[in-house]
Amino acid sequence: MRTATAIWWVSPELVLALDEHLGPPVDSYLNGSQTWFGGDERTIEWRLHPVGAYRAPAGCSHYDLWEQVVAQLSAGVNPERLTLGSESRALAGLWDGLEAFPAYDDEYEPATLAQVTVELLGIAPDLSGVVDHEPVGEAWERSHGEVSIIRLLADQLQV
Repeated sequence: MRTATAIWWVSPELVLALDEHLGPPVDSYLNGSQTWFGGDERTIEWRLHPVGAYRAPAGCSHYDLWEQVVAQLSAGVNPERLTLGSESRALAGLWDGLEAFPAYDDEYEPATLAQVTVELLGIAPDLSGVVDHEPVGEAWERSHGEVSIIRLLADQLQV
């Protein structure tokens, strides 16, 4: 099934906009994903996807990761040198980007989804259109998380 989707490449501005407009994630996963839900009368799922081959920083719980990153970016720490647990990591070494798509099989036209996400987040997506999530999920599972979900989505959107 093809679904309207919008994606943004990770940046300090994106992370701070997420925190400002959507607040803390409703869920943080061991694999590094961060998730929010929000939107107009139709719910949008927002998912910050980890880099391929993600591993959690030593000494940093997946529950604490978001708050530590946001606190440091808000304080002006260089996004190439975030101190997380006992490690130093670059922001781009944690997450590849953000995906927004209709939750609960709600229907959105791609242009409408892109417009709604701009209104909610304040930043236009880098790419939007329709994607088939099934082959993306299959590729991620086959690789045991070694591939980038954002890159696989971008490949579909750039065709």
